[in-house]
This record gives sequence, C-alpha cells and structure tokens, in this order.
Amino acid sequence: MSWFGFLSMVLSVAVSGQTADRPVLRVGTVPRGFQLDGVLSEPAWSSADAIPNLTQIEPEEGGTPAGRTVVKVLADRNTLIIGIVAEDPDPAGIVSFAKRRDARLRGEDNVRIVLDTFLDGRSGYVFAVNPGGARYDALVTEQGEGENSNWDAVWEAATARNTKGWSVEIRIPIRSLAFGRGLHRWGFNVERRVQRLQETSRWASPKRDYALSQTSRAGLLTGLPDFDLGLGLSVRPAISIGEGIPSPNEDMKGTMDPSFDASRRFGANLLASLTVNTDFAETEVDTRRTNLTRFPLFFPEKRTFFLEGADIFDFGLGLGSDIIPFFSRRIGLLDGEEIPIRVGGKLSGRVGNTNVGGLMIRTGNVRNLAPATGMGVMRVKQNVLSESSLGMIATLGDPRGRARSWLVGTDFTFQTSHFSGDKNFLVGVWGLTTDREDLTGNRSAAGIKIDYPNELWDISLTYKRIGDQFQPSLGFVPRPGVQILTAGADFSPRPGWKAVRQMFFEFRAHFVTDLNADLESYRIFTAPVNWRLESGDRFEFNIVPTGERITEPFEIADGVIIPPGSYDWKRYRLEVGSAAKRKVSGQVTWWFGTFYGGTLHQIEAEATWTPVQLFTFELVGETDIGSLPQGDFRKDLVGTRIRINLSPDLQINSFIQYDSESRLLGTNTRMRWTFLPLGDVFVVYNHNVRDVDGRFVLDSNQLIIKVQYAFRY
Repeated sequence: MSWFGFLSMVLSVAVSGQTADRPVLRVGTVPRGFQLDGVLSEPAWSSADAIPNLTQIEPEEGGTPAGRTVVKVLADRNTLIIGIVAEDPDPAGIVSFAKRRDARLRGEDNVRIVLDTFLDGRSGYVFAVNPGGARYDALVTEQGEGENSNWDAVWEAATARNTKGWSVEIRIPIRSLAFGRGLHRWGFNVERRVQRLQETSRWASPKRDYALSQTSRAGLLTGLPDFDLGLGLSVRPAISIGEGIPSPNEDMKGTMDPSFDASRRFGANLLASLTVNTDFAETEVDTRRTNLTRFPLFFPEKRTFFLEGADIFDFGLGLGSDIIPFFSRRIGLLDGEEIPIRVGGKLSGRVGNTNVGGLMIRTGNVRNLAPATGMGVMRVKQNVLSESSLGMIATLGDPRGRARSWLVGTDFTFQTSHFSGDKNFLVGVWGLTTDREDLTGNRSAAGIKIDYPNELWDISLTYKRIGDQFQPSLGFVPRPGVQILTAGADFSPRPGWKAVRQMFFEFRAHFVTDLNADLESYRIFTAPVNWRLESGDRFEFNIVPTGERITEPFEIADGVIIPPGSYDWKRYRLEVGSAAKRKVSGQVTWWFGTFYGGTLHQIEAEATWTPVQLFTFELVGETDIGSLPQGDFRKDLVGTRIRINLSPDLQINSFIQYDSESRLLGTNTRMRWTFLPLGDVFVVYNHNVRDVDGRFVLDSNQLIIKVQYAFRY
C-alpha cells in the first residue's frame, strides 16, 4: 500500500469512527428530600433505567464478572446522582483500606466513573470511590491518554456494606462541572475493580486496548434535563493565620493573610476565575528525590488555582518532561522561594469544538530575587475529525522581569481508536519558538511522535529537536541544544499459565545528540523478564546499557566531580513487588552495575501497612552507594508518612523526610476537615531541623491555620 493510500485509509477511519453504536443509559429523576446514604432504597432508584451488569476485561476479556454490578443515574436541574450496587460472592474478602480524599484506590476495590460533559471524545472528568467512602477525582488529559489527579471538585459520596457486597451513591453538583451548552446527553462509562481477584470490568468498550479515560469509547447518558446554573457565581473568601521561625537566628513572626477567589460561569461551558492575594498554605510539600544526573528534576503542579482547566493547557504529543511550554510552577515559585501572587485571572472552557484557555498573573516584588511583574498564557485547541485536534499556545512575561519574553507554538494530534478496526493509533507534530532579551542562539523547538498504544503491542517513535537557546521563561526545558530520538516496543502476551497473568517484554531506546548530530548520551532499557502473577505480585529484571559524553565537569556528590569525557556503562535492575490487596504491601528495587568508570548500587524500598482502616503507615527509602575513580560517595533518603483516616472528610497525615545531602529533617503535618461540601479547615505544621556537626538544630518551623468557604449563587 502506498503512503497516500495508507493516509487515506487512516483519515476515513478517523472520520467514521464515531458512527459505531454506543450503549445508552437514560437518567431518572431525583426525588424531593433525597438522602445520600449509600443505600439505593428510594423508590426513584427502582424505577430508573439500569445498567444490569458490566463485562469483564481482566482476567478474561469478554467474561462474566464474579459479582454483578448494577448502575443507575438520577438527575435534576442542579444535581447528578449515580447509584451503584456492587455485589460480591465473598463480602468478607472486599479490599478497602483508604478513607482519605484523593487516595489513588488502584490497590483496592473501587468503582470509577468517567463523564464526557462536552461529548467531544477528548475531555472529561473521572470520579472514583472505594467501599470505605474514600474519594478520588481527576481531569482527563492528553485527549484520554492520561489523568491529572491533582484537580479537585466539590462532590459527595456515601457507601454501605451488606451481606451481598457494597453500594455507593455519588452526588455531583452541576456547578462543579463545565459542560456543553444545550446538550441533553453526555459521554458516560463505569468500571469496577475487585482487587482480591485482580478483576476489572467495564460497561462501554470492555476491551484491554482501551482505558476508561478514553471518552471516545464511552457510552451515552441520555435524558439529561436543562441544568440550572443560577448566576453561575462562586465566591470563596479564605484567611490564613500563621506563626513561626522562618530561618535560623530569626525571631518568631506572625502572619495573617486574607485571600479571595471568585469564579463566574458564562453559560455552562466557560469559566472565568479571579484570585486576589492567592494563598497556597494547604498545599502538600514536594516529595524529595535523589538526583544523580546533570539536569533538574520535574515536580508536578499541586496548587488549586492553576489546576482548574489544566487539561486545556496541555500541549503536543510525546513531549514528556523534556519540553513543557507552559509550566505553571514557574509562577509564584522561584529558586525554591515563594513569590507572592497579588492578583490573577483565568478563563477556560469550550465553545463548540474549540477549547480556549487564558491566564494572567501579577506577582509581587521580592528584594534581590524578583521584581513585581505580569505574566500570561493563551491556549486555543480546535477539535477536528472525530478524535483529533489542532491548536496553538502563546506565553508572555518572565518571572525575573527580563524584557521581551514570549513564546508561541502550534500542535496537531491525529488520534483514532478505530485504526485497523479497533486499535489505538496517534500521530502528533508540534513546533515552538521563544525569545527574550538575553537569548541569541537557536530559539526554536519541534517534534513528532507516532504511537500505537495497544494491549499486545505498544510501539512508539518520538523525535524532538530543541534549540540551544530555547529557554522559555514560563516553560520547563531541562536540556536545551539537543536532538532526542526515542523508540519503544512492548510485547505483553498472556501465556495462560496457572500462576502468571501477563508477561511484559519491554524495549526502549533513548538517544540524545547535539544539534550537529554528535552523540551526547544514550540509554537502552530492556526487560527480558517482567511477570505479573495471578496473585497481583510481580517481579522484573532489566538490563540497561547507558552512555554519556560530558563536555564540562559536574559534581555528582559532595567532593566527587566527574571530569569531561565519554563514558559507557551497563546497569541492571531486580525488582519485586507484592500485591496491594494485602495489609502489608510494598516493593524493593536493586540497581547495580558499572557507572562513570566505577560502580553504583541503588537500593529503593517502599512499603505500606494498614493494620486497621483508621491508620496507614507508609515508608519510602533510597540508598545510593557509589565507588568512582574520583571518589566514593553515599546518598541516603528516607521518608515516612502516617495517615489517620478518621473519615472521608477528616484526615490527618504527617510526612517526615530526611536526606543526607541537605542534612535536613523535615516534617509536614496536615489536617484537612471538610466540615461542609463547600467549606474546609486546614491546620498545617512544618518543622525542619538540620544536622550540623552531628547535632540537629532548628532550621525553621511554621504553624498555619486556614479556613475557606465557597458561596455559590
């Protein structure tokens, strides 16, 4: 077949892909005085249309689940209520540990819902609940390829256990969602996990090639009423009161910071937000990580204001953390210090088939670090064909106040879940250019990715070219002046053996050259053994040839400096993980082999213990022991988290971290009490001590109490 014929076939499949029949569930009506208790006992439930059962994906695609799952939905002008009855032949075997908000829930029984409120097959919201009532929510990102779990919405869930299994009622206020104007049907799908059986079942598109977040493969929720948004106005005042010692040899300082957030919906599909004197006191601290490379580490955004509508600002296919044209952590954070955000405005949503996002921020002056400055970003993305998109992005401004700072770029992603009938296939191309008063070289970047992400074969090829002066002020680019070529091929057969569920044979080759195509580094990851057992346990063995060409010396550890030169080494990894269904679970990883002309052993361990549902103890640790011609070194990092799971609306957790490089022992203790669906109280205490000549001395501490409440009109 010619390339023209191949392209014609792909485009015709993409355009016609949405014509396939989609299962339909019609909503019932919410009765007056509805009580959210997890028991589907109201008469409205018995008369509502139902999904009578799901279809098994794991362990047998197309099979019948061990326990029946019944799904019903009620709606009125203000609320969507989802009711699920999850029958289980062995209720005593239900796996449910977590109660906290935003628990991942992957390692325990749960039900997951996806809503495609614009019926565009590219965006959506994910909601999940376990039998203990723990809630998880996320934005669908990367056009269904991923999720952003840092996003939070106002919603409620109640669960109940009985002799036949468990049930849940989920209540989602319509004002917590953005949705297409005038739509009376949404994309909808539901998935259930029975952890002890390693069983997953789904309603629409119950195939292993698809993820629940692929809303192009969802069913339809029909009969939706004309929703009432009222004025569409939300006002959330907050106040933070704190006191502490900011650094050694300083006196105790007290603070009282009021802040204000407001949002206004323009119709159902556009949200405008305003923030004044933005406060992020409740945000969890970053988890420390060991860095044995020459390049900065990537840490995700966790701040609420920047997470709303974050999926709209996603750019391009296959960029990973090599290039992020707009990285919101550049705003309000600089060189590890907070920069005050005085005022900010944001617009995000969808108009027809067009996704729009805009952000303007004004930050305050911090002496000797950053002047007061304004920054902004604009993103427009047009849905084309049935699952594809074409877009542009632009940013303006610089956190350090440097002049003439801007970035513009465009991206096109062709995507279909109907390639060769029922397979996923993607091609993405993108280009970016930037400028600033101090940039003089090549200030552009471009790339392409071809991806075939499916169950048996997952094959991809990615190429990125990053100019030597491509350093966008509001972006994240750890390694400019390079060309990056990545090829991957994973083969994941299911042998049908009694104890082995699936085998993964993985190959990923990663090559980096300079702009003249001279090799700078390479890494070839292979997994000749990676088995997942029927029990949920797994073990893996990897062989990873690696190479680096160093042009300038860099310090890998205190006093250990790698000189310029070309280095080749080979790393090996052994990893064993136990199933999360147990009260005690974890994973141990051992990397060993050569490293920069010497040897390096890395031992990583993580464990979780839930003796009772009230308490969860987590432990993570890493030890790096290097012996190089330039010297020996050792880096240790340990962290432990204690969670007190009082209820889904009241949690206390304390996170303690220590690393031998900074010699800093830090604790972050955080209580969150959601006293009403729209109201929260946070109590946060940070305490840091530093090891100085074998004695721990106070580095800083801070106690913060924050109260916030949203008024919706």
